[in-house]
Amino acid sequence: MHVDKKTQKYDRQLRLWHASGQTALETAKVCLINGTATGCEILKDLVLPGIGSFTVVDDKIVDGSDVGNTFFLVPDSIGKSRAQAVTEFLQELNEDVKGFHFSENPIALIENQPEYFLQFSIVITTNIPEKPLLKLADTLWNAKIPLVVLRTVGFIGYFRIALPEHTNVPFLSLEQYVKTFNFDTLDSMDHGHIPYVVILLKYLEQWKQDHDGKLPSTSAERNEFKQLIQSGKRNADEENFDEALSSAWRACTVTKVPRQVEEIFKDSSCENITSESSNFWIIVRAIREFVANEGQGLLPLAGSVPDMKAYTSGYVAMQNIYRQKAKEDISIVRAHVHDILTSIGRSVDSISDNEIDSRWLRDSQENIVNYVLIRAMDRFYESHNRYPDAATFFLEDDAEEASEEARSEFSTLKTYVNLLLGEWDITNYPEHLDNHIHEICRAGGSELANIASLLGGMVSQEIIKLITRQYIPINNSIVFDGIRSMSSSYIL
Repeated sequence: MHVDKKTQKYDRQLRLWHASGQTALETAKVCLINGTATGCEILKDLVLPGIGSFTVVDDKIVDGSDVGNTFFLVPDSIGKSRAQAVTEFLQELNEDVKGFHFSENPIALIENQPEYFLQFSIVITTNIPEKPLLKLADTLWNAKIPLVVLRTVGFIGYFRIALPEHTNVPFLSLEQYVKTFNFDTLDSMDHGHIPYVVILLKYLEQWKQDHDGKLPSTSAERNEFKQLIQSGKRNADEENFDEALSSAWRACTVTKVPRQVEEIFKDSSCENITSESSNFWIIVRAIREFVANEGQGLLPLAGSVPDMKAYTSGYVAMQNIYRQKAKEDISIVRAHVHDILTSIGRSVDSISDNEIDSRWLRDSQENIVNYVLIRAMDRFYESHNRYPDAATFFLEDDAEEASEEARSEFSTLKTYVNLLLGEWDITNYPEHLDNHIHEICRAGGSELANIASLLGGMVSQEIIKLITRQYIPINNSIVFDGIRSMSSSYIL
């Protein structure tokens, strides 16, 4: 059988997003604003699978620091246009992809000719100040062109996706939603896009009917349950059934409150609530009341749904089901908080709904502080036309030896952090904030090659989802902390 060269070249990815997805890639026009290390890593991972074309908009001249952290520049590139230099090297990766460069100041272009960016399928920005970024975002939003905003500094970074939403699915309980699926009558395409959660629940219900309502408990029973799921798989390419099989152990596990949380519930501060109790312990007591009553032994639902093989409509429907249940649960917790406050003679307004929500839906990794710091660093840049200097970094132990300039720089950045927190009505001061500010000063606005490579891979994956209109892209924002090797997703 004859296989054309293009099919041979892109065989693996064709298995993921099929011919329709590849066609979407090959007709995509991608714009990168600023050819930074991270920006080049994103383009690398888009050029290799065969996007139609890319354009780098950048007026910077290559210097030694660019060569030090960017794999697509060499010492001979110093003194040349960065847009041209990185474009030439990126084009070498795939002869099917067209590369263009525009050595123009991107900020001036946004201010004076924003319609220039309407020719692209998607626009990626790196290191763009807040004011021109907002104007660009507004222009692209109205044109329904996706915008990906990326910032990295030292070991931390974040990226955001901005594009209008189009889908609104009415609420259904998860159990009702599962019952809407008749596996036997679905064609091959629809069968291959059943969300794996639906697959698990469908076969788990079948198992329970045959086993007196009991879950698979022994190793042999769990293997038998997996074989039951496997029997429903029509062909080897059904990734959704593979996802169900890999998560089958979750369906066989009885959901209960974690031991660490149980210990917090038993703490004397949770047991003995008074008018002097902190907001934290009052909220913990309210959650304990929920678990003992409405939750029937379970914690409030967080409402998050993992990425999975599914149609967008089906995934969004299930996502809305989880979110609705989470809203109902947190509403009950709020009611318990108000009852407790009333019983101890405090005003129900003394703990805001936002604080209740943030206590329960709080990010245990606290990565959000990194997002705040990068935004504050950008504010610093807008006022000083430079980033906080690495030389101003000092540890608390060295505070007495720190120069007056270092103290001033640190205080200024901290002021911008406080201004942002005030604008966002955030009253809880982040823990260890000073240490995080020191880290930003130490980084000095620099990019690290390894962080650029990792974030570049993450962003390019989301861009491919947007271009091919397959799989589910992240909702809004991802913040990455390279020091702790942790990432968190936020809706900001």
